[in-house]
Amino acid sequence: MTYDFLQHYWCFVVALLGALLVFLLFVQGANSCIRSLGWTEEGKRLVLNSTGRKWEFTFTTLVTFGGAFFASYPLFYSTSFGGAYWLWMIILFTFVVQAVSYEFQNKLGNFLGPKTFQWCLVLNGVLGPLLLGGAVATFFEGSNFIVEKDNMIDAGAITPIISRWANASHGLDALLNPWVLVFGMAVMFLARVLGILYVMNNVDDEDIRSRGSVRLIGNAIPFVILFVAWLVHLLLKDGYAYTDEGVIFMEPYKYLHNLIDMWYLTILLLAGVVLVLYGIGKTVWSKDYIKGIWPAGIGTVLTVLSLLLCTAWNHTAYYPSTADLQSSLTMQNSCSSEFTLRTMFWVSLLVPFVLAYIVYAWRAIDKKKISREEIKTGHAY
Repeated sequence: MTYDFLQHYWCFVVALLGALLVFLLFVQGANSCIRSLGWTEEGKRLVLNSTGRKWEFTFTTLVTFGGAFFASYPLFYSTSFGGAYWLWMIILFTFVVQAVSYEFQNKLGNFLGPKTFQWCLVLNGVLGPLLLGGAVATFFEGSNFIVEKDNMIDAGAITPIISRWANASHGLDALLNPWVLVFGMAVMFLARVLGILYVMNNVDDEDIRSRGSVRLIGNAIPFVILFVAWLVHLLLKDGYAYTDEGVIFMEPYKYLHNLIDMWYLTILLLAGVVLVLYGIGKTVWSKDYIKGIWPAGIGTVLTVLSLLLCTAWNHTAYYPSTADLQSSLTMQNSCSSEFTLRTMFWVSLLVPFVLAYIVYAWRAIDKKKISREEIKTGHAY
């Protein structure tokens, strides 16, 4: 295992976690559709109990994604999570509000009322995917930061800070880039599509399933339009490349070149897009088909995985700086030491066992479809 192999390996692991996180945003997507899917108070509770049994998976994956990034690429962690802290604080706050809302909306003594917490879940369902999508879009569009590694050896520095944000917005300035918003909105609508597909599969209620088909069309159309527009923009834009010596430079059609050079990522991307469209299309055209979440979910993971790897592999700066080109982060200049990556490699061999447990727990939770009778007995949100 060479140092270069370990860098690529951990980039793949982080990208896979990011892809799984985007898929699990179906919880947020379904929550943003509570009122249109549920319609009645009992219908809303059906939707909430469906997503309430899965929100821990999303939150845990988000934390694991951040932890893996911190361990393998600490300079990215300190630059993004430390510099763009307003963006990440808002994201984390919406997820904390989500957890509180599930537990307290129907508790005795809730003086705010159930509707208040339901609106908090809707807020998380909209802002969570939108802002996470915006954060991912900065991997392609760049962020406004400066890295000064010489500060670590500056004897006069009281608090040596390697990276800093170039303005006072601390990450919120990314939302001023229209293409960041386009990608963020595409992720938001994708989450809504996945959420609708999941609820249609998980809830045994004809009213919700019939409304879900209509809502699915209304969210799939803007998702496809936004994603195609952003993908065309990505293939035609200049990208951030670097030489063997680590010098960052702008390369025309860089991401198009990446997909040509790494043809296997192109196959993953195309397969993912086809699976997402298949899951949506078959659910819309077939009244009896309710398993669209699985092809669409697998397609989402493949699509996001290929796009994230396209930002880092093939001599590409995965976290570009718009303030100082040479401050852009690459796998080589931002990763942990070879000893750390090698040690974590052996630990990562336990991941398949963790995934197997997740699959087992998922199947146990979803063994019985959620119905109106079930939420009247036992634990219900």
